[in-house]
Amino acid sequence: MEFAVETGSRAELVDITAEVTRRVKASGVSEGLCLVFVPHTTAGVTINEDADPDVRLDLVAALERMVPDRAGYRHAEGNSPAHVKAGLMGSSQTIAIVNGEIALGRWQGIFLCEFDGPRRRRVQLRILEAAFKEM
Repeated sequence: MEFAVETGSRAELVDITAEVTRRVKASGVSEGLCLVFVPHTTAGVTINEDADPDVRLDLVAALERMVPDRAGYRHAEGNSPAHVKAGLMGSSQTIAIVNGEIALGRWQGIFLCEFDGPRRRRVQLRILEAAFKEM
């Protein structure tokens, strides 16, 4: 299963928690795992604080400081920093499904990490039902 996310900036974190939650609930899976995967080399996915929107801005700013636009990259396409940032964030997250809900912590959210936008990004979900019950 897949959904699209339209990003609006060169670098931003877009909250996709509600869409992932909706699709997990619609799946009918009570216990299992949800794999969230972004099939792009200049975007990623992360789980982080969702209560304060400044956390997203701080993460983007920190990545900008760690991976500057001009650092003598060999890749000639012009988006080398986006590839590095996406590699640091990772392309997938796995979240437990417990009692039909994604088991995020109280302050956590799921974010698509855009580093070469604005673009239309794809997010793929794989929802796996547990073959056993917790004892």
